[in-house]
Amino acid sequence: MSKLQQTREEIRRELESPPALRVFGSGWWSGALGIILGVTAFFGVLCVWFPGVFSIAELKIMHQTGWYHPVLIAMIASAFFCSLLSLILRPSKALGMTGMVFTLLALTLAGNGMKPVVSGSSPYYFGLDFFILRLLLTGLVFIPFESFFPHRNKQGIFRFEWREDLFYYFISSMMVQLLTWLSLMPANTLFAITTWTAFRSWVAGLPFFVQLFAIMVLTDFVQYWVHRMFHRIPFLWRFHAVHHSAQCMDWMAGARMHFFEILALRGTTVIPMIVLGFDQSAVNAYLLIVYLYATFVHSNLGFRFGFLEKFLVTPRFHHWHHGVEKEAIDVNFSVHFPLYDMLFGTHHMPEKDRWPDGYGIHGNPVPKGYWQQFLHPFRRKKK
Repeated sequence: MSKLQQTREEIRRELESPPALRVFGSGWWSGALGIILGVTAFFGVLCVWFPGVFSIAELKIMHQTGWYHPVLIAMIASAFFCSLLSLILRPSKALGMTGMVFTLLALTLAGNGMKPVVSGSSPYYFGLDFFILRLLLTGLVFIPFESFFPHRNKQGIFRFEWREDLFYYFISSMMVQLLTWLSLMPANTLFAITTWTAFRSWVAGLPFFVQLFAIMVLTDFVQYWVHRMFHRIPFLWRFHAVHHSAQCMDWMAGARMHFFEILALRGTTVIPMIVLGFDQSAVNAYLLIVYLYATFVHSNLGFRFGFLEKFLVTPRFHHWHHGVEKEAIDVNFSVHFPLYDMLFGTHHMPEKDRWPDGYGIHGNPVPKGYWQQFLHPFRRKKK
């Protein structure tokens, strides 16, 4: 094993340390935070240097605001302090040194000027800033809740297969432009060939919350049947099996989804929103809700939601969809409202407080690693 591989393994072992070695004062929390802040600051400076390459159009304007640069500098300072604290407190220096390396890289780039290196913009870009914002938004919201109110106490933040799921986050964020363009193509085509001007004007004129609720009901209906097809049709199941291969459920698990399933699911789900003419503000609000809601239902939260479980999809409801038990097969396809599962005979919520014993697919037929999983649906099934 090379020196680089040894270093990587040591960092991985440190991040995946058992709870007894992750207590406050051990240097683990400061080391992990130093890495997160250091990497985030480094990526943030890259987005400033190459906005035409690494920034999506909606976030590029942040670089010209008065708070973006001071936040980056504060992040670099915080990463340096956390990494230094970990180096002092922890016997193993892997976390502290890794955080320090990224911190110094970010500081070096920032010190050479916080302005674009390449002027002008390109029609094509990678969503590096979207990845940062997406990870910070969901991480800051869900990590504290999962830490203090977990369903599985011993799972930990850096649990089994966390690197795979983080890479799924990275790929889907970096390819956000391509995914968005391809996903909207069917809906935009249908919009162009239909002439429902008066009806669309009436829909767009409905109160905001009426539109938002209607979008949730319609998209949930479409997604229920598309989701069910991915379970019932063998060829489609080979794509969806990648999502179900996750053996741990938390805020990162929902990101594990095959590239072509994302296109199919998003491409069909957005059709009611676009074709029926809902106002863009309601569409944008729904997109934010569905993103956070998908993270929520996969999360490792042990909250009791009582009577709300009859009306809204909760983590326990969706965890049963991912359960490895026989009773969990082909149930609970809804995304927002369990009503569709009740109507079409796929609803399953056992007695109060009972959760699945495990997650994944019996026999674990899906290979490990992003690229192996990407190719999995196209390979001939071994007899």
